[in-house]
Amino acid sequence: MGKHEDIVKSIEGFVEENLGLLKSVAEGWQPSDILPDMAADGWDEKLRGLRDQARGVPDEILVVLIGNTVTEEALPAYQTMLNRHPGVQDDTGTSDNPWARWTRGWTAEENRHGEILSRYLYLSGRVDMRVVEVTTQHLLRNGFDPKTGNDPYRGLIYTSFQERATKISHGNTALLANQSGDSTLGSICALVTGDESRHEEAYKRFAGKIIEQDPSEGVLAFAQMMKNTVTMPARQMADGGTADLYNQFAAVAQRIGVYTIRDYADIIDHLIAYWKIADLSGLTGDAAKAQDYLGGLAQRYRGLADRAKERASEQPRMPFPWIFNRPA
Repeated sequence: MGKHEDIVKSIEGFVEENLGLLKSVAEGWQPSDILPDMAADGWDEKLRGLRDQARGVPDEILVVLIGNTVTEEALPAYQTMLNRHPGVQDDTGTSDNPWARWTRGWTAEENRHGEILSRYLYLSGRVDMRVVEVTTQHLLRNGFDPKTGNDPYRGLIYTSFQERATKISHGNTALLANQSGDSTLGSICALVTGDESRHEEAYKRFAGKIIEQDPSEGVLAFAQMMKNTVTMPARQMADGGTADLYNQFAAVAQRIGVYTIRDYADIIDHLIAYWKIADLSGLTGDAAKAQDYLGGLAQRYRGLADRAKERASEQPRMPFPWIFNRPA
């Protein structure tokens, strides 16, 4: 781990240069900018407007939105993950090094996502908020293992992948919300998507710099993460009663096209191209094999995509306590 930690620390100046991918608090958005101001005159009319729009959102979209919300609300686990990686961690909780400032700034921006989504769900009147809240508490208690082995190389590759996956999921939810007539939800998901896009770019740059500095070890770390498969952050979600809740949620996301196996394959291709993996030369023998493995990986997943879509469409609609046991 020593070499990996040293390389990560050596690019602190590069991290500093990219802190601009975080916005200042003054220029950032807040949930109260979008949702009805309950202290202002006319709040009841605005709330009725929000609820009127929310009534047109299909239950399948609500299920995916709730799963995404629970995922965002488990933010403490993700900051803990970053702080486990040598070279990236915030040693004191207020450290001034660029990695620590990035992690805290990233966490501060991400914190708004669960806040605004959860408030929307509460105000919509469409969901059983207590069950949603219980699910979030279960997820935080159950934990989160991204299979990075606390290796900073793998950790930054994981976050690069996951931020892009989250961007895709929220972006597709925004599209479906707008199509269903809920422009407020569409705007909320678009704001979250914009944040995820900036965060994705930052993590890709950080991981790309590592691959540039240490190509063989970087490619090996990338390949290992792909062999592990990218564990989704909400994999351990539970509501205290539903069997295999995560897979039920993921099946709905697959069926309505919010996040699919084809998206997973596209992310692999995107990262390979972004980091110019195919162009790397002078790799060690093991790294060259990993390079070949990565080159054919996306196509393997695409070979599974149609069958996965078919299975999701065939799966019977299941009752979700999140939405008062309505089937989705």
